[in-house]
Amino acid sequence: MLKHKSSMRKAIRADFRIVWGLLPLLSLIVAGCHRHDTPPKRSAYYWSTTWESDSALTSFLESNGVDKIYLRFFDVVVDDDDKVMPNATLRFADAVPDSIEVVPTVFIVNGCMKKDVSNLDQLLMKRILQMCETHDVLNVKEIQIDCDWSPSTRKSYFDMLSRLRSSLHAKGLRLSATIRLHQLGEAPPPVDHGVLMMYNTGDVSNKDKNPILDLDDCAPYLPNLSKYDLPLSAAYPVFSWDLLFRESHFVGILHGDDLPVIEGDTIITREVALETIQKAKEAIQRIKPSANDEVILFEISKDNIQRINHYHYEKIYNH
Repeated sequence: MLKHKSSMRKAIRADFRIVWGLLPLLSLIVAGCHRHDTPPKRSAYYWSTTWESDSALTSFLESNGVDKIYLRFFDVVVDDDDKVMPNATLRFADAVPDSIEVVPTVFIVNGCMKKDVSNLDQLLMKRILQMCETHDVLNVKEIQIDCDWSPSTRKSYFDMLSRLRSSLHAKGLRLSATIRLHQLGEAPPPVDHGVLMMYNTGDVSNKDKNPILDLDDCAPYLPNLSKYDLPLSAAYPVFSWDLLFRESHFVGILHGDDLPVIEGDTIITREVALETIQKAKEAIQRIKPSANDEVILFEISKDNIQRINHYHYEKIYNH
Protein backbone atom coordinates (compact mmCIF):
# COMPACT_ATOMS: atom_id res chain seq x y z
CA MET A 1 0.00 0.00 0.00
CA LEU A 2 2.80 2.44 0.95
CA LYS A 3 4.70 1.45 -2.18
CA HIS A 4 1.58 2.19 -4.25
CA LYS A 5 1.15 5.63 -2.62
CA SER A 6 4.84 6.42 -3.21
CA SER A 7 4.47 5.51 -6.88
CA MET A 8 1.40 7.73 -7.12
CA ARG A 9 3.28 10.68 -5.53
CA LYS A 10 6.17 10.22 -7.99
CA ALA A 11 3.71 10.13 -10.90
CA ILE A 12 1.97 13.30 -9.63
CA ARG A 13 5.31 15.12 -9.27
CA ALA A 14 6.29 14.03 -12.79
CA ASP A 15 2.98 15.25 -14.19
CA PHE A 16 3.39 18.52 -12.28
CA ARG A 17 6.88 19.01 -13.76
CA ILE A 18 5.50 18.39 -17.26
CA VAL A 19 2.67 20.90 -16.76
CA TRP A 20 5.06 23.43 -15.19
CA GLY A 21 7.42 23.06 -18.15
CA LEU A 22 4.56 23.64 -20.55
CA LEU A 23 3.41 26.87 -18.87
CA PRO A 24 5.54 29.20 -21.04
CA LEU A 25 4.18 27.51 -24.17
CA LEU A 26 0.62 27.67 -22.86
CA SER A 27 1.09 31.36 -22.06
CA LEU A 28 2.24 32.01 -25.61
CA ILE A 29 -0.76 30.13 -26.99
CA VAL A 30 -3.16 32.09 -24.80
CA ALA A 31 -1.48 35.36 -25.73
CA GLY A 32 -1.63 34.43 -29.40
CA CYS A 33 -5.32 33.58 -29.14
CA HIS A 34 -5.97 36.87 -27.39
CA ARG A 35 -4.10 38.79 -30.07
CA HIS A 36 -5.99 37.00 -32.81
CA ASP A 37 -9.35 37.66 -31.18
CA THR A 38 -8.65 41.32 -30.40
CA PRO A 39 -9.76 43.54 -33.29
CA PRO A 40 -7.16 46.03 -34.54
CA LYS A 41 -7.34 49.69 -33.66
CA ARG A 42 -8.83 51.57 -36.62
CA SER A 43 -7.02 54.73 -37.66
CA ALA A 44 -6.61 56.94 -40.73
CA TYR A 45 -4.48 59.70 -42.19
CA TYR A 46 -6.01 63.03 -43.19
CA TRP A 47 -3.66 64.84 -45.58
CA SER A 48 -5.81 67.64 -47.04
CA THR A 49 -5.01 71.31 -46.47
CA THR A 50 -8.42 72.03 -44.89
CA TRP A 51 -10.08 70.12 -42.08
CA GLU A 52 -13.79 69.90 -42.87
CA SER A 53 -15.87 67.63 -40.68
CA ASP A 54 -18.66 67.16 -43.25
CA SER A 55 -21.36 64.50 -43.23
CA ALA A 56 -19.38 62.07 -45.43
CA LEU A 57 -16.34 62.19 -43.15
CA THR A 58 -18.40 61.99 -39.97
CA SER A 59 -20.38 59.05 -41.31
CA PHE A 60 -17.23 57.21 -42.36
CA LEU A 61 -15.55 57.67 -38.98
CA GLU A 62 -18.63 56.60 -37.04
CA SER A 63 -19.64 53.65 -39.23
CA ASN A 64 -16.10 52.22 -39.22
CA GLY A 65 -15.27 52.94 -35.59
CA VAL A 66 -12.27 55.11 -36.47
CA ASP A 67 -11.15 56.92 -33.34
CA LYS A 68 -7.61 58.02 -34.24
CA ILE A 69 -6.55 60.38 -37.02
CA TYR A 70 -3.03 61.25 -38.13
CA LEU A 71 -3.73 64.85 -39.09
CA ARG A 72 -1.20 66.67 -41.28
CA PHE A 73 -0.61 70.07 -39.66
CA PHE A 74 1.95 71.51 -42.10
CA ASP A 75 4.99 70.74 -44.25
CA VAL A 76 8.56 71.93 -43.72
CA VAL A 77 10.38 73.02 -46.88
CA VAL A 78 13.41 74.98 -48.06
CA ASP A 79 12.13 78.34 -49.39
CA ASP A 80 13.51 80.56 -52.16
CA ASP A 81 15.87 82.20 -49.68
CA ASP A 82 17.36 78.80 -48.80
CA LYS A 83 15.72 78.86 -45.36
CA VAL A 84 13.81 76.07 -43.63
CA MET A 85 10.20 77.23 -43.34
CA PRO A 86 6.70 75.83 -42.67
CA ASN A 87 4.42 75.51 -45.68
CA ALA A 88 0.86 74.44 -46.59
CA THR A 89 -0.45 74.85 -43.04
CA LEU A 90 -3.73 73.09 -42.29
CA ARG A 91 -6.80 75.33 -42.11
CA PHE A 92 -9.45 74.33 -39.58
CA ALA A 93 -12.85 75.00 -41.13
CA ASP A 94 -14.54 72.92 -38.42
CA ALA A 95 -13.73 71.73 -34.92
CA VAL A 96 -12.09 68.35 -34.45
CA PRO A 97 -14.35 66.11 -32.31
CA ASP A 98 -12.98 65.54 -28.82
CA SER A 99 -13.75 61.83 -29.20
CA ILE A 100 -11.09 61.52 -31.91
CA GLU A 101 -7.48 61.06 -30.86
CA VAL A 102 -5.41 63.37 -33.06
CA VAL A 103 -1.78 62.76 -33.97
CA PRO A 104 -0.42 66.06 -35.34
CA THR A 105 1.76 65.06 -38.28
CA VAL A 106 4.44 67.11 -40.02
CA PHE A 107 6.01 66.28 -43.38
CA ILE A 108 9.65 67.42 -43.68
CA VAL A 109 11.26 67.60 -47.10
CA ASN A 110 14.53 65.67 -46.88
CA GLY A 111 16.52 68.63 -48.23
CA CYS A 112 15.72 70.52 -45.03
CA MET A 113 17.95 68.14 -43.10
CA LYS A 114 20.98 69.39 -45.05
CA LYS A 115 20.47 72.86 -43.58
CA ASP A 116 20.95 74.18 -40.06
CA VAL A 117 18.24 72.40 -38.06
CA SER A 118 19.80 72.84 -34.63
CA ASN A 119 16.58 74.43 -33.31
CA LEU A 120 14.07 72.78 -35.63
CA ASP A 121 12.85 70.44 -32.90
CA GLN A 122 11.86 73.37 -30.66
CA LEU A 123 10.24 75.26 -33.53
CA LEU A 124 8.21 72.18 -34.49
CA MET A 125 7.00 71.51 -30.96
CA LYS A 126 6.11 75.16 -30.33
CA ARG A 127 4.16 75.52 -33.58
CA ILE A 128 2.31 72.22 -33.19
CA LEU A 129 1.28 72.92 -29.60
CA GLN A 130 0.20 76.47 -30.51
CA MET A 131 -2.00 75.13 -33.32
CA CYS A 132 -3.53 72.58 -30.94
CA GLU A 133 -4.31 75.30 -28.40
CA THR A 134 -5.65 77.76 -30.98
CA HIS A 135 -7.99 75.25 -32.61
CA ASP A 136 -8.99 73.32 -29.46
CA VAL A 137 -7.37 70.08 -30.59
CA LEU A 138 -7.47 68.46 -27.16
CA ASN A 139 -7.08 64.70 -27.50
CA VAL A 140 -3.36 64.62 -28.39
CA LYS A 141 -1.01 61.97 -27.01
CA GLU A 142 1.54 61.71 -29.81
CA ILE A 143 3.22 63.75 -32.54
CA GLN A 144 4.47 62.23 -35.80
CA ILE A 145 7.23 63.27 -38.19
CA ASP A 146 7.26 62.14 -41.82
CA CYS A 147 10.56 62.42 -43.70
CA ASP A 148 12.13 60.30 -46.44
CA TRP A 149 15.60 60.62 -44.95
CA SER A 150 18.66 59.35 -46.76
CA PRO A 151 22.09 58.13 -45.60
CA SER A 152 23.48 61.65 -46.04
CA THR A 153 20.79 63.21 -43.81
CA ARG A 154 20.33 60.36 -41.33
CA LYS A 155 22.51 61.79 -38.55
CA SER A 156 20.98 65.26 -38.76
CA TYR A 157 17.45 63.82 -38.84
CA PHE A 158 18.00 61.32 -36.04
CA ASP A 159 19.66 63.94 -33.82
CA MET A 160 16.69 66.25 -34.35
CA LEU A 161 14.26 63.45 -33.51
CA SER A 162 16.18 62.58 -30.37
CA ARG A 163 15.97 66.17 -29.10
CA LEU A 164 12.30 66.41 -30.03
CA ARG A 165 11.49 63.13 -28.32
CA SER A 166 13.10 64.28 -25.06
CA SER A 167 11.13 67.55 -25.11
CA LEU A 168 7.86 65.76 -25.87
CA HIS A 169 8.41 63.18 -23.13
CA ALA A 170 8.82 66.05 -20.66
CA LYS A 171 5.29 67.08 -21.64
CA GLY A 172 3.87 63.56 -21.45
CA LEU A 173 3.72 63.11 -25.24
CA ARG A 174 5.10 60.35 -27.47
CA LEU A 175 6.96 60.71 -30.76
CA SER A 176 6.42 58.55 -33.83
CA ALA A 177 7.81 58.57 -37.36
CA THR A 178 6.88 57.13 -40.72
CA ILE A 179 9.02 54.25 -41.97
CA ARG A 180 9.40 53.52 -45.66
CA LEU A 181 10.05 50.01 -46.92
CA HIS A 182 13.59 50.77 -48.06
CA GLN A 183 14.40 52.07 -44.56
CA LEU A 184 13.69 48.69 -42.93
CA GLY A 185 17.26 47.64 -43.65
CA GLU A 186 18.60 50.61 -41.64
CA ALA A 187 18.72 51.25 -37.90
CA PRO A 188 15.37 52.62 -36.72
CA PRO A 189 15.01 56.31 -35.81
CA PRO A 190 15.00 57.33 -32.11
CA VAL A 191 11.23 57.44 -31.70
CA ASP A 192 8.63 55.57 -29.63
CA HIS A 193 6.72 54.08 -32.53
CA GLY A 194 6.77 53.83 -36.29
CA VAL A 195 4.18 53.62 -39.07
CA LEU A 196 5.22 51.41 -41.97
CA MET A 197 4.09 53.00 -45.24
CA MET A 198 2.74 50.20 -47.41
CA TYR A 199 2.30 52.60 -50.33
CA ASN A 200 4.35 54.66 -52.79
CA THR A 201 6.38 51.51 -53.33
CA GLY A 202 7.35 51.92 -56.99
CA ASP A 203 8.52 54.19 -59.78
CA VAL A 204 5.77 56.53 -61.02
CA SER A 205 7.45 56.74 -64.44
CA ASN A 206 7.03 52.99 -65.06
CA LYS A 207 3.93 52.51 -67.20
CA ASP A 208 3.83 48.77 -66.62
CA LYS A 209 3.55 48.67 -62.82
CA ASN A 210 1.44 50.27 -60.13
CA PRO A 211 3.66 52.71 -58.18
CA ILE A 212 1.20 53.00 -55.30
CA LEU A 213 1.48 49.37 -54.21
CA ASP A 214 2.99 46.44 -56.07
CA LEU A 215 3.76 43.33 -54.04
CA ASP A 216 6.76 42.48 -56.21
CA ASP A 217 8.29 45.84 -55.29
CA CYS A 218 7.69 45.12 -51.59
CA ALA A 219 9.12 41.60 -51.58
CA PRO A 220 12.85 42.48 -51.29
CA TYR A 221 12.27 44.65 -48.21
CA LEU A 222 9.76 42.66 -46.17
CA PRO A 223 12.26 40.08 -44.81
CA ASN A 224 13.89 42.93 -42.85
CA LEU A 225 10.59 43.50 -41.04
CA SER A 226 11.02 40.54 -38.68
CA LYS A 227 14.16 41.97 -37.08
CA TYR A 228 13.26 45.66 -37.23
CA ASP A 229 13.71 46.86 -33.66
CA LEU A 230 10.86 49.37 -33.36
CA PRO A 231 7.16 48.86 -32.57
CA LEU A 232 5.22 49.39 -35.81
CA SER A 233 1.74 49.93 -37.16
CA ALA A 234 0.96 49.54 -40.86
CA ALA A 235 -0.70 52.04 -43.20
CA TYR A 236 -2.42 50.87 -46.40
CA PRO A 237 -3.38 52.97 -49.48
CA VAL A 238 -6.93 53.89 -50.45
CA PHE A 239 -6.05 56.72 -52.86
CA SER A 240 -5.57 56.98 -56.60
CA TRP A 241 -3.17 58.86 -58.89
CA ASP A 242 -3.69 60.31 -62.36
CA LEU A 243 -0.28 60.06 -64.02
CA LEU A 244 0.44 62.30 -67.01
CA PHE A 245 2.69 60.99 -69.81
CA ARG A 246 3.84 62.94 -72.86
CA GLU A 247 5.49 61.02 -75.71
CA SER A 248 5.96 58.10 -73.33
CA HIS A 249 7.79 60.32 -70.81
CA PHE A 250 6.40 60.85 -67.33
CA VAL A 251 5.38 64.48 -66.73
CA GLY A 252 3.86 64.38 -63.26
CA ILE A 253 0.92 63.51 -61.03
CA LEU A 254 -2.19 65.51 -61.85
CA HIS A 255 -3.74 67.51 -59.02
CA GLY A 256 -6.67 69.41 -60.45
CA ASP A 257 -5.47 71.83 -63.13
CA ASP A 258 -1.89 72.14 -61.94
CA LEU A 259 -0.37 70.56 -65.08
CA PRO A 260 -1.28 71.44 -68.68
CA VAL A 261 -2.67 68.54 -70.72
CA ILE A 262 -2.11 68.82 -74.48
CA GLU A 263 -3.25 66.78 -77.45
CA GLY A 264 -1.48 63.45 -77.61
CA ASP A 265 -0.87 63.22 -73.85
CA THR A 266 -1.78 60.05 -72.00
CA ILE A 267 -3.34 59.97 -68.54
CA ILE A 268 -3.05 56.70 -66.64
CA THR A 269 -5.14 56.28 -63.47
CA ARG A 270 -3.58 54.13 -60.80
CA GLU A 271 -5.41 52.75 -57.78
CA VAL A 272 -4.94 49.61 -55.71
CA ALA A 273 -7.39 46.73 -55.76
CA LEU A 274 -8.82 45.62 -52.44
CA GLU A 275 -7.39 42.11 -52.99
CA THR A 276 -3.88 43.55 -53.37
CA ILE A 277 -4.16 45.47 -50.11
CA GLN A 278 -5.45 42.38 -48.34
CA LYS A 279 -2.52 40.35 -49.68
CA ALA A 280 -0.12 43.03 -48.44
CA LYS A 281 -1.79 42.93 -45.04
CA GLU A 282 -1.50 39.13 -44.97
CA ALA A 283 2.21 39.38 -45.82
CA ILE A 284 2.74 41.74 -42.87
CA GLN A 285 0.69 39.40 -40.66
CA ARG A 286 2.97 36.46 -41.45
CA ILE A 287 6.16 38.36 -40.66
CA LYS A 288 5.22 40.82 -37.91
CA PRO A 289 1.63 40.34 -36.70
CA SER A 290 1.87 43.15 -34.15
CA ALA A 291 2.14 45.66 -37.02
CA ASN A 292 -1.53 44.94 -37.78
CA ASP A 293 -2.65 45.66 -34.21
CA GLU A 294 -3.37 49.13 -35.56
CA VAL A 295 -4.56 49.37 -39.16
CA ILE A 296 -4.30 52.80 -40.79
CA LEU A 297 -5.84 53.94 -44.08
CA PHE A 298 -4.02 56.55 -46.16
CA GLU A 299 -5.91 58.75 -46.61
CA ILE A 300 -9.51 59.86 -45.99
CA SER A 301 -10.07 62.93 -48.14
CA LYS A 302 -13.57 63.51 -49.52
CA ASP A 303 -12.71 61.91 -52.88
CA ASN A 304 -11.05 58.93 -51.24
CA ILE A 305 -14.01 58.29 -48.94
CA GLN A 306 -16.19 57.94 -52.04
CA ARG A 307 -13.64 55.52 -53.49
CA ILE A 308 -13.47 53.57 -50.21
CA ASN A 309 -17.24 53.19 -50.14
CA HIS A 310 -17.38 52.19 -53.81
CA TYR A 311 -14.63 49.58 -53.63
CA HIS A 312 -15.40 48.46 -50.07
CA TYR A 313 -11.90 49.29 -48.90
CA GLU A 314 -13.28 49.58 -45.37
CA LYS A 315 -13.04 45.77 -45.34
CA ILE A 316 -9.31 46.24 -44.70
CA TYR A 317 -10.27 47.02 -41.10
CA ASN A 318 -12.12 43.73 -40.77
CA HIS A 319 -9.53 41.23 -42.00
